[in-house]
Amino acid sequence: MEDNAKQIESLLEKAAEYGKASYELVKLKALDKTSNAVSSFIPHSFVFVLIVSFLLFFNLGLAFWLGEILGRTCFGFFVIAAFYALAGIVMHFFMHKWLKKTIGNYFIKQLLK
Repeated sequence: MEDNAKQIESLLEKAAEYGKASYELVKLKALDKTSNAVSSFIPHSFVFVLIVSFLLFFNLGLAFWLGEILGRTCFGFFVIAAFYALAGIVMHFFMHKWLKKTIGNYFIKQLLK
């Protein structure tokens, strides 16, 4: 009887060790996935900021140039605003699902790597 108790106690200790090891493994895997996602997000964010800055100054220059051609500066800004409104409407109605799926798949791929 005492031998069975020792075996059960040994089995419980091993189960507890297995549980602790599994918990540590889950924590390490979560840390790996999180660090991978964050480390790929930071360079993408930097490039995004550069592209947005370029587009901002390009659009300002284009708006001033169009305003000069059209006779009033504000007309150039109206033309640029109308272009972006039209592009936004087209993207919303025709590309919204595609963009959502593409971005979602990218994040899922990064997390499952």
